[in-house]
Amino acid sequence: MQTKSLDMLLEEANRQIKRLSFDESLEMIKNKNTIIVDVREESEVISLGVIKNAIHIPRGLIEFKLSPHSPNNPNGIDQNTNLLIYCAGGYRSALAAKTLSDIGFKNVYNIGGYQNWIDNGGDIQASP
Repeated sequence: MQTKSLDMLLEEANRQIKRLSFDESLEMIKNKNTIIVDVREESEVISLGVIKNAIHIPRGLIEFKLSPHSPNNPNGIDQNTNLLIYCAGGYRSALAAKTLSDIGFKNVYNIGGYQNWIDNGGDIQASP
């Protein structure tokens, strides 16, 4: 079995998962079948807030909380939902997005980091 470094895992995730620009993300959010998922740790979410209307699922729980064919997914998420994934800097979101793609979600995108969203004028809110 080949051992992979973090850099290799990130490179693989970034090859497989499209990274959306801020403007592309805004366009995608207009689609009613789009959910924004924050994969940061709870402490980050509590202290800094979230992108407006995002749901919070920490990266370490992502494959336990979402399944492509589960009726128990939050917000009616299914395999065809557009999932916009973000974290603090775009690294955890790349890995989480790849995991979601690997388990069967078809429309998964990395929208990068929370601070980048804020720097571009994106709407945020206090943690839910």
